[in-house]
Amino acid sequence: MELFNCLFGVVVVVVVLACDVTAQHHWMLPLQKSQPSPPSQLPQQPSKVHALAAPFDKCQVEVGERIQCGTEDVTAEQCGNINCCFDGQMCYYGKAVTVQCTRDGQFVVVVAHDATVPHIDVDSVSLLETNDPSCTPVDFTSAFAIFQFPVTACGTTIEVEEGDYVVYENHMSSSYEVGLGPRGSITRDSHFELLFQCRYSGTAVEALIMEVNAVPPPIPVAAVGPLRVELKLGNGQCHSKGCMEEEAAYSSFYTPADYPITKVLREPIYVEVNILERSDPNIILNLEHCWATSTSNPHSLPQWDLLVNGCPFHEDRYLTTVVPVDSSSGLHYPTHYKRFIVKMFTFVDQNTFTVQKDTVFIHCATAVCYPSSTNSCEQPCHRQRRAALTKASSGQRAVVSSGEVILTKQRSTKSR
Repeated sequence: MELFNCLFGVVVVVVVLACDVTAQHHWMLPLQKSQPSPPSQLPQQPSKVHALAAPFDKCQVEVGERIQCGTEDVTAEQCGNINCCFDGQMCYYGKAVTVQCTRDGQFVVVVAHDATVPHIDVDSVSLLETNDPSCTPVDFTSAFAIFQFPVTACGTTIEVEEGDYVVYENHMSSSYEVGLGPRGSITRDSHFELLFQCRYSGTAVEALIMEVNAVPPPIPVAAVGPLRVELKLGNGQCHSKGCMEEEAAYSSFYTPADYPITKVLREPIYVEVNILERSDPNIILNLEHCWATSTSNPHSLPQWDLLVNGCPFHEDRYLTTVVPVDSSSGLHYPTHYKRFIVKMFTFVDQNTFTVQKDTVFIHCATAVCYPSSTNSCEQPCHRQRRAALTKASSGQRAVVSSGEVILTKQRSTKSR
């Protein structure tokens, strides 16, 4: 479909992307103004504003997914002035959030699937203040959701400012899936929020963008028990062809000086727990219970289970992955080690389902097991044989914790 895109008068677009659901650090772009234009002509568009460098090229949209932006005869310069991409023949919307205000008083908002990491489910994006079916997307694909509606409709608020500016403001957000646990709730989905305005006047065009980022919290505190056990997070990376990411991740680890570390939603966290200062090849390290909290206190709430009796918590949609450690690992005592992979998440309030905390600490209750004719020390993931794991004495148990992992700002394109 062809969307209107002729900007008119004064247009202010205010964008808040709340993918990491924090509001601490601010940056904004300078105002760009054009010269007044005669009423019989289209107003001059603002010159292109250069934001902070984007981590990827928003114009790399598959040909089959491209949606026309502007009229068919739009020039490359005109296309750039309305925040769209030009391939030499066609002006199209990029992998971003594009807000336009038309001359005939319409909002046009185009939200791309790739605007954040993890990607937004564009079908979940909606205007907040209305249930009017006419305010749903006029079109959407797997890659884009397209909204177009009058600036006076769909819950838009109207205010007259000094200088005869008429300000129209609306906002939208995306829904996200929440996992409910017995002691806490989490989500791994991006949460997208957008506040947008059009300010109409007959003399100038202005644009303002504001994005909200996180400020790192204090240095974490790790907790250890009487048994000398440590918990480390792997940070190794593949640098050669044919390298397996899972194996490379455990080739190096974050040091205490590296914390707090930052991750994005669903990014893998590679956890290794091992016994220290023991050389008995017969003993086996077992993980009785591994969980996450939002503070360094392993007993604080909320909590989210990762492993229960050494097995992935079955109520988690993104099951924790247990990584086998055997003689092929190159470790001197493979039975002294346990490894697992968790997909990054953030805690949400159990009553309101709003994002509550953006910090995660990982804890594990460990036990040393001695194999016998009646106890193989294995941790089968079914209920019948789990009771054997509770026979270790208190001196052979320990709770060990990670440093602080922070949910960092999701990658997002800059809207104008």
